[in-house]
Amino acid sequence: MRFYNRIEAVCRMNRLGAERRPFLFVIDYKQDRVIVEEPDKVDPGELLYNLEGVTNAAAASRMKTPENRSSAIRWETSPVTQEDYAGSFHKVVGHIRAGNSYLVNLTCATPVRTNLDLKEVFVRSEARYKLWMKDRFVVFSPEIFVKIRDGHIYSYPMKGTIDATLADARRRILDDPKETAEHATIVDLIRNDLSMVATEVTVTRYRYIDELPTHKGALLQVSSEIRGRLAGNWQAETGELLFRLLPAGSITGAPKKKTMEIIAEAETYERGFYTGVMGYFDGNSLNSAVMIRFLEQQADGSLIFKSGGGITSQSDLESEYNEMKQKVYVPIY
Repeated sequence: MRFYNRIEAVCRMNRLGAERRPFLFVIDYKQDRVIVEEPDKVDPGELLYNLEGVTNAAAASRMKTPENRSSAIRWETSPVTQEDYAGSFHKVVGHIRAGNSYLVNLTCATPVRTNLDLKEVFVRSEARYKLWMKDRFVVFSPEIFVKIRDGHIYSYPMKGTIDATLADARRRILDDPKETAEHATIVDLIRNDLSMVATEVTVTRYRYIDELPTHKGALLQVSSEIRGRLAGNWQAETGELLFRLLPAGSITGAPKKKTMEIIAEAETYERGFYTGVMGYFDGNSLNSAVMIRFLEQQADGSLIFKSGGGITSQSDLESEYNEMKQKVYVPIY
């Protein structure tokens, strides 16, 4: 499977878009490893995808039998200690208090031991967007990056997570001052991002709640919807449009450039494809997702799960540490 650099990927996307030829794209966090491939040239032995029903995994889905659906999942995690997490957390908070950022998405890598391999996770998981890359990773994301249809671009920033089983969970997440401020910041950032490629940008839905099932119980997730109008022939500039919006604001922070420098300083591992984007252009419209909820295979065959959350001036160390651990799950139920 060929990886393109950013310049090559932009040119290839623009050409395929102008010709209205469908393609799959997978872009890593740093935007220097990019897959741009026409669907009939994607080898399902190397890569499987299901992006809201657009899939090359019909044969693989037949592995999802009642027998393997009911088999018990072994899922053991070894998260970093709160003390180790605190080192990164306090670096981030120091920058926020110094005025260098308003919001930083801080993430960690958690070793996982499970009786599932990457392909099994892909086949058995229930997710809006999912993708498997052989011997590399599987991602099962609930978060839309952008959708383009009928001349409009839509984004759905997702900020705010809580255990759905807690008493008054919906009220608690919506009334939480830290979560409210974090969500407002990311909505403002995404609105500004869309304004670089679109006109008439507006927030059409603000802080609505979705329920996400997991193998450990349901989570509530807060999102908003932002919409803008694109130029008539946007397909011929698909590559430039996408890369102007990257990396996704929801997994970096605000202001984006300085916040990425803070992330590089605070995080103790390489994100790789985690928090990049994946998507599909069908010749007329485009659908894409942020690559969160991410299980990666290391060179020695061991697995790590990458997760995190947004840090603001109001963040509490223990709460953020627990949120990072809470997101280490598989959506198999």
